[in-house]
Amino acid sequence: MTGRQRLSEIYRRLLELYPDSECSLDNRQDPWRLLVGAILATQCTDKRVNQVTPALFDAYPDVFAMSQATPEQVLPYVKTCGLSNRKPYSLVLSARELVGKYDGRVPDTIEELVQLPGVGRKIANLVVGDCYGKPAVVIDTHAKRLLYRMGITDNTSPDRIEMDVRELLQGEDGSGLCHRLVDHGRAVCTARSPGCQTCGLADICLKRIN
Repeated sequence: MTGRQRLSEIYRRLLELYPDSECSLDNRQDPWRLLVGAILATQCTDKRVNQVTPALFDAYPDVFAMSQATPEQVLPYVKTCGLSNRKPYSLVLSARELVGKYDGRVPDTIEELVQLPGVGRKIANLVVGDCYGKPAVVIDTHAKRLLYRMGITDNTSPDRIEMDVRELLQGEDGSGLCHRLVDHGRAVCTARSPGCQTCGLADICLKRIN
């Protein structure tokens, strides 16, 4: 199999294993709220983020309300998500930039999104793919681990892995693939003990557990 054929087969099997896979953050259809959730999810679980965002959005329901806040005002709502010296600033400054530069609209390109405070390529890909339906490749810790183990990439940098996957996909959308890699990474191919004996991908996986 070529690399493209192997990735295609991996995706096909993951579709069968996880037919209803989707982003585990709430508010995933709203670009601003998904952006907020993704920023808060940096080094934090989606479960925790989903617990704090209802109160946050009650206080600051949209990008315009957030742009009027100060980081100190936002901090009590998000401090349990960690990185409390950075995340409130990222939220407020991103909101102010979106209001000032885009009239409150969240851009639909990766190039524009990564210019916002606290937004890297992983977050930008998530918003572009899930909210705007554009080709996207979200490389989180699960996708990074699985794509390396399965021999799809030799790289360990998320940005380089993203480029490798994009080249193999040849313009096809990778959002669905990446969401299913997350599910598989949580359920079977975990970091500490990959369940190779029960894995539906074992016969086409290089099993590079190092």
